[in-house]
Amino acid sequence: MPRAIENLRKRKKTGGRRVAYRKRRAFEKDYYPAETELGETSILKRRGRGGSMKVALKSVDFANVVDLSTPKAKKSKILNVIGNPSNRDYQRRKVITKGAILETEMGKARVVSRPGQQGVVNAILMK
Repeated sequence: MPRAIENLRKRKKTGGRRVAYRKRRAFEKDYYPAETELGETSILKRRGRGGSMKVALKSVDFANVVDLSTPKAKKSKILNVIGNPSNRDYQRRKVITKGAILETEMGKARVVSRPGQQGVVNAILMK
C-alpha cells in the first residue's frame, strides 16, 4: 500500500490548505516496513523496480545461526526475542531487525541480516 505524499496534510502559515500539485510517481513508490515478528514463517513478496521481486518476512520461527568457533551454520529454532537496540518499541513488541538479540536453541545470537528486506534471518552466536 503506497504512502501519502509528505507535507500535504499540513496547512500554510496563513492557515490556508495545501493542495497536492501531482500524484506520486511510480519511481517514488514507498511501502511500510515488514516488521518481522516471532511466529510461524510467513513471507511477503513485493515487486521491485525493473520487475524484480523483493522477499520480506512477516513472521519467522527459525534462524541460520553461525558459531564462529566452528564456522558452520545451523538452522535453529528461535525461542524468544531478548532485545532490539535499534528501537525500544521494537524491543517491547519483539520485532526482529538487524542487530536484534535472539534466544535460540543454540544460545543467544545477534541478527546480522535484514529480515524485512532480505527474507532470511542470519545470526551469529554470542559468547
